[in-house]
Amino acid sequence: MITGKNIDLRPIEISDAEFILSLRLDPALNQYLSSVENNIEKQREWLQFCQQDPTQHYFIIQNKQQQPLGTIRIYDIKNNSFCWGSWIVIPEARSYASFESIILLYHYAFFELGFDHTNFDVRKENTKALNFYLRFGAVITHENDQDFFLTYTKEDFLDKYKSLL
Repeated sequence: MITGKNIDLRPIEISDAEFILSLRLDPALNQYLSSVENNIEKQREWLQFCQQDPTQHYFIIQNKQQQPLGTIRIYDIKNNSFCWGSWIVIPEARSYASFESIILLYHYAFFELGFDHTNFDVRKENTKALNFYLRFGAVITHENDQDFFLTYTKEDFLDKYKSLL
Protein backbone atom coordinates (compact mmCIF):
# COMPACT_ATOMS: atom_id res chain seq x y z
CA MET A 1 0.00 0.00 0.00
CA ILE A 2 1.25 3.46 -0.90
CA THR A 3 -0.29 5.98 1.46
CA GLY A 4 -1.03 9.59 0.59
CA LYS A 5 -2.81 12.49 2.22
CA ASN A 6 -6.23 11.99 0.56
CA ILE A 7 -5.81 8.75 -1.36
CA ASP A 8 -3.88 5.51 -1.30
CA LEU A 9 -2.58 3.27 -4.04
CA ARG A 10 -3.16 -0.38 -3.28
CA PRO A 11 -2.11 -3.29 -5.43
CA ILE A 12 -4.88 -4.63 -7.63
CA GLU A 13 -6.74 -7.75 -6.62
CA ILE A 14 -8.63 -10.17 -8.83
CA SER A 15 -11.81 -8.95 -7.15
CA ASP A 16 -11.19 -5.52 -8.74
CA ALA A 17 -11.91 -6.94 -12.20
CA GLU A 18 -15.50 -5.69 -12.36
CA PHE A 19 -14.55 -2.14 -11.31
CA ILE A 20 -11.60 -1.99 -13.71
CA LEU A 21 -13.64 -3.37 -16.59
CA SER A 22 -16.38 -0.80 -15.94
CA LEU A 23 -13.76 1.97 -16.20
CA ARG A 24 -12.21 0.51 -19.35
CA LEU A 25 -15.62 0.19 -21.04
CA ASP A 26 -16.87 3.66 -20.10
CA PRO A 27 -16.88 5.73 -23.32
CA ALA A 28 -16.26 8.94 -21.38
CA LEU A 29 -13.08 7.48 -19.86
CA ASN A 30 -11.66 5.13 -22.48
CA GLN A 31 -11.35 7.17 -25.65
CA TYR A 32 -7.53 7.33 -25.45
CA LEU A 33 -6.93 3.84 -24.06
CA SER A 34 -6.42 0.58 -25.82
CA SER A 35 -9.73 -1.18 -26.22
CA VAL A 36 -10.75 -4.17 -24.15
CA GLU A 37 -13.35 -6.83 -24.63
CA ASN A 38 -16.43 -6.78 -22.40
CA ASN A 39 -15.42 -10.07 -20.80
CA ILE A 40 -15.02 -10.31 -17.02
CA GLU A 41 -13.11 -13.60 -17.22
CA LYS A 42 -10.51 -12.10 -19.57
CA GLN A 43 -10.20 -9.13 -17.22
CA ARG A 44 -9.59 -11.48 -14.29
CA GLU A 45 -6.98 -13.36 -16.31
CA TRP A 46 -5.24 -10.08 -17.18
CA LEU A 47 -5.18 -9.02 -13.54
CA GLN A 48 -3.78 -12.39 -12.51
CA PHE A 49 -1.05 -11.98 -15.14
CA CYS A 50 -0.25 -8.49 -13.81
CA GLN A 51 -0.06 -9.76 -10.24
CA GLN A 52 2.46 -12.41 -11.23
CA ASP A 53 4.57 -10.20 -13.48
CA PRO A 54 7.43 -8.63 -11.49
CA THR A 55 7.85 -5.94 -14.16
CA GLN A 56 4.40 -4.49 -13.50
CA HIS A 57 2.96 -2.62 -10.56
CA TYR A 58 -0.79 -2.14 -11.01
CA PHE A 59 -2.73 -0.13 -8.43
CA ILE A 60 -6.23 0.82 -7.49
CA ILE A 61 -6.48 4.48 -6.55
CA GLN A 62 -8.74 4.62 -3.51
CA ASN A 63 -9.91 7.23 -1.02
CA LYS A 64 -9.36 6.89 2.71
CA GLN A 65 -12.72 5.11 3.01
CA GLN A 66 -11.29 2.47 0.61
CA GLN A 67 -13.69 3.43 -2.17
CA PRO A 68 -12.02 2.77 -5.54
CA LEU A 69 -11.51 5.92 -7.61
CA GLY A 70 -9.41 4.65 -10.50
CA THR A 71 -6.31 2.80 -11.64
CA ILE A 72 -2.65 3.51 -12.40
CA ARG A 73 0.12 1.16 -13.51
CA ILE A 74 3.90 0.93 -13.91
CA TYR A 75 5.09 -1.33 -16.73
CA ASP A 76 7.68 -1.70 -19.50
CA ILE A 77 10.58 -1.55 -17.09
CA LYS A 78 13.93 -1.16 -18.86
CA ASN A 79 17.21 -0.48 -17.06
CA ASN A 80 16.60 2.64 -14.97
CA SER A 81 13.36 3.64 -16.63
CA PHE A 82 9.70 2.72 -16.58
CA CYS A 83 6.55 3.51 -18.46
CA TRP A 84 3.30 4.25 -16.71
CA GLY A 85 -0.31 4.32 -17.79
CA SER A 86 -3.67 2.60 -17.36
CA TRP A 87 -4.42 5.85 -15.56
CA ILE A 88 -8.15 6.24 -15.21
CA VAL A 89 -9.87 8.29 -12.53
CA ILE A 90 -13.62 8.54 -12.05
CA PRO A 91 -14.93 12.06 -12.79
CA GLU A 92 -16.12 12.71 -9.22
CA ALA A 93 -12.57 12.30 -7.90
CA ARG A 94 -10.52 13.99 -10.59
CA SER A 95 -9.84 17.26 -8.78
CA TYR A 96 -7.60 15.68 -6.18
CA ALA A 97 -7.08 12.03 -7.10
CA SER A 98 -5.38 12.67 -10.44
CA PHE A 99 -2.68 14.92 -9.06
CA GLU A 100 -2.08 12.96 -5.88
CA SER A 101 -2.03 9.59 -7.65
CA ILE A 102 0.72 10.70 -9.99
CA ILE A 103 2.73 12.19 -7.11
CA LEU A 104 2.45 8.90 -5.21
CA LEU A 105 3.31 6.84 -8.27
CA TYR A 106 6.39 8.92 -9.09
CA HIS A 107 7.56 8.88 -5.48
CA TYR A 108 7.20 5.10 -5.38
CA ALA A 109 8.93 4.57 -8.74
CA PHE A 110 11.80 6.98 -8.12
CA PHE A 111 12.48 6.35 -4.43
CA GLU A 112 11.18 2.87 -3.64
CA LEU A 113 11.96 1.17 -6.94
CA GLY A 114 15.00 3.32 -7.73
CA PHE A 115 14.23 4.46 -11.28
CA ASP A 116 15.93 7.54 -12.77
CA HIS A 117 13.28 8.49 -15.29
CA THR A 118 10.05 7.55 -17.01
CA ASN A 119 9.17 7.46 -20.67
CA PHE A 120 5.55 7.45 -21.72
CA ASP A 121 3.30 8.42 -24.59
CA VAL A 122 0.05 10.28 -25.01
CA ARG A 123 -2.29 10.42 -27.97
CA LYS A 124 -2.08 13.73 -29.83
CA GLU A 125 -5.85 14.22 -29.56
CA ASN A 126 -5.68 13.89 -25.77
CA THR A 127 -4.79 17.54 -25.25
CA LYS A 128 -6.11 17.63 -21.69
CA ALA A 129 -3.70 14.89 -20.57
CA LEU A 130 -0.83 16.31 -22.63
CA ASN A 131 -1.24 19.74 -21.04
CA PHE A 132 -1.37 18.14 -17.59
CA TYR A 133 1.89 16.25 -18.23
CA LEU A 134 3.62 19.34 -19.60
CA ARG A 135 2.52 21.46 -16.61
CA PHE A 136 3.79 18.68 -14.38
CA GLY A 137 7.21 19.05 -16.02
CA ALA A 138 7.36 16.26 -18.60
CA VAL A 139 9.18 17.01 -21.85
CA ILE A 140 8.20 15.87 -25.34
CA THR A 141 11.14 13.98 -26.85
CA HIS A 142 9.61 13.01 -30.19
CA GLU A 143 6.35 12.21 -31.94
CA ASN A 144 4.76 10.10 -34.63
CA ASP A 145 1.47 10.51 -36.48
CA GLN A 146 -0.56 9.36 -33.48
CA ASP A 147 1.41 10.02 -30.28
CA PHE A 148 3.71 12.37 -28.42
CA PHE A 149 6.49 10.63 -26.50
CA LEU A 150 7.52 12.22 -23.23
CA THR A 151 10.14 11.82 -20.54
CA TYR A 152 10.26 12.90 -16.94
CA THR A 153 13.21 12.50 -14.56
CA LYS A 154 13.66 11.97 -10.86
CA GLU A 155 15.53 15.31 -10.76
CA ASP A 156 12.58 17.08 -12.41
CA PHE A 157 10.30 15.58 -9.80
CA LEU A 158 12.55 16.63 -6.92
CA ASP A 159 12.99 20.15 -8.28
CA LYS A 160 9.28 20.75 -8.66
CA TYR A 161 7.69 18.72 -5.85
CA LYS A 162 10.32 18.48 -3.10
CA SER A 163 8.11 20.45 -0.72
CA LEU A 164 5.31 17.87 -1.06
CA LEU A 165 7.60 15.02 -0.07
